[in-house]
Formats: sequence, C-alpha cells, structure tokens
Amino acid sequence: MIRPDLAQIPAYVPGTVGAEMLKLSSNEMTLPPLPAVQAAVADCAARANRYPDMGAVALREALAGYLGLDPAEVAVGCGSTALCQQLIQATCAEGDEVIFAWRSFEAYPILARVAGATPVPVPLDAGHRHDLDAMAAAITGRTRLIFVCNPNNPTGTTLTAEELEGFLAKVPGDVVVALDEAYLEFADGFDPADPAAALPGTPNAVQVARAHRNVVGLRTFSKVWGLAGLRVGYLFGDAGLVEAVQKVAIPFSVNAPAQAAALACLAEDARAELLGRVGEVAAERERLTRMIAAAAGEGAVVPGAQGNFLWIPEDRAADLGRVAAGADPAPADAAGLEALLAARGVLVRCFPGEGIRVTVTSPAESDRLLAALGLG
Repeated sequence: MIRPDLAQIPAYVPGTVGAEMLKLSSNEMTLPPLPAVQAAVADCAARANRYPDMGAVALREALAGYLGLDPAEVAVGCGSTALCQQLIQATCAEGDEVIFAWRSFEAYPILARVAGATPVPVPLDAGHRHDLDAMAAAITGRTRLIFVCNPNNPTGTTLTAEELEGFLAKVPGDVVVALDEAYLEFADGFDPADPAAALPGTPNAVQVARAHRNVVGLRTFSKVWGLAGLRVGYLFGDAGLVEAVQKVAIPFSVNAPAQAAALACLAEDARAELLGRVGEVAAERERLTRMIAAAAGEGAVVPGAQGNFLWIPEDRAADLGRVAAGADPAPADAAGLEALLAARGVLVRCFPGEGIRVTVTSPAESDRLLAALGLG
C-alpha cells in the first residue's frame, strides 16, 4: 500500500531541544518578533474561525513592492521549504533530476524523492563552497532543476556574482536554477531598505532573476525576521514559473497570522529595526570566528561565514575538542564535540562525519558558548 521508493527517503532531523539548554542548533533568532509583528498576530486571533486569504494577495503585493517586482512574479508559501517542494513538483516528472551541492540544505534530497525526482548531490569543493564546474558537469538530459543555496547552509560560504554568471552560461535555458537565499539578509552589505540592491560579495537573486528567465529566488521570514514558528516564505521570478509553483500549492497553506506577521515585517520602521538585529549577529559571527580560530587554529571554523551560523568541519572538530575538553578526555570527532557541548548545556547541530553547525545569536549566548568551549 506504500510507495517502495519511500524507503530511500531519509528523515529530516530538526535541531535538538532541551529544558534549560542553550539551543544553537536550528539557526533561529534568539529575539522574539518585533512588537508590531506580535500585535498583528494577536489581532488575528479573533478571526481564527475564518479561512485565510488563499492567494495571500495583500502579502504578495507588499512583497512585490518590497522587491520592485510585479505581484505576478511573487509566490508565497508555508516557509521557503514548502516552496522548494512546490518548485520540484512544478518542474519535475518522475525520474527527472534535481542537482544541488552537498552538504547543503538537508531538505533538498528529501523533497526531490517525495516528488518522485532523482536527487543528484555534488560534493562541495575543498573550501566548503559550491563546486560550480562539477555541478555544470552533472547536468544531463533529465536535469530539470538546480538548487544553489547562497549563503550555503550549513557552511556559510557564498558565491561571487561573476562565478554565478559563469555557471548560468553553462545551464540550458529550460533548466530552472533556484537561488535559495534563506540567509541572504545576514550577508555583508545587505540593506533591508533596498532588498534588491547589489551586494559587495555575492549575487542578489532579484537582479539575477531579472536577467535570466530560468532563475528564481527563494527567501523566508523564518530566519532574520524571527517568524520560524509561523512558517511563511516567498519565491520570485518569471511569472510563468510563479504561476506553475502556485498551481501545486496546498490550498490555504499560509495561515492568517503568518500573513499578517509578514505584512507587519515589511513596514519601513520594522525594516529599520531589523538592521540593528542583523548587525549584532554579524558582530558575534566575527567574534566567535576569531576566538575559535585563535584557540584551535585557522580553519577550525570556516572563515567568512555569511549566515547566522558557523561551520566546524569534521576534520577540525578534534582540534576544537581538545581545547574544549581541557583536562578531560578529548572528543575525537564532531559527534563527540556535540556530546561534550550538550553535557555543558549547549545544543549544536552535528552532521556525523561532516561537521558541526553552530547558530550565532546574541553576545550573552555567545559568551555561554565560549564558556562551554573552554574559551570564556
């Protein structure tokens, strides 16, 4: 009674939680939603007996204005993850291929399998970045979709605009390229007052999609906006692709509080307050990178991270583990370091055999992490 190929689908593993533990395992914002956003959500409670706007018309119009696009070029979904799955369903028939870097966002292979497509992971290069030459070489006649996660989750690395343009020149025009920008707001130079502007070190999907009809961008309100518990994301690009993505959406998938919260986030005063929150994360990202590298050596954390997280590669976890252990037995790998930190009240995200991702939040939580690492 069950599809036999479901046995090949790995389970999605969320970040761990625990009472009185510092949770740095899910890339969440430690601060709550902005006060105006909380008020908008509370206002929806009295109307919970009514269905939400299925087309999220007001939110799509607001996002179009925010990005400088037409509303027909914007889709809204239950988090950007749901939009990733809708994009696969809209572009792939059974047996078609979806290319992505690996390690990258954990959901890509799962979503591809669920849709009946074939996931094609391409290993990252030695610098923990997308190997665009290898990804281009992996394109076949069955390739329908390519995910480029930028900044990449979990390594925090980014591509340059020139590298991306060189890659797109090798991609057939009938293959869709999805720039997953869930963490772009944390990248150096991003301005929430001008979300379509060029960035100094990495491309902006709004500009890339304008120049390439087969490119779409994906962003979310779950990360920098602090709405992880409400689940609302958006996709933008060619109107024909957007229409196809909306056709495969589950009706009423974006609830009313999520729509109201996202609308409140887009207000000008909310965007201005957001900039301060992003600045704090960027400062802590730099501080943690500097202190860990000073204690465990350069490369113990992948440098230049542009998300709200840091990546400790598997082959450097033991170096940091020796520092953290002190006189105690040192962990030999990433899983051991994760366990040591958990015993000291800090939860991080381990990908066994690959590395550890640590969410960057506030100065106080950074101090607690550093103490657990023996660096406080």
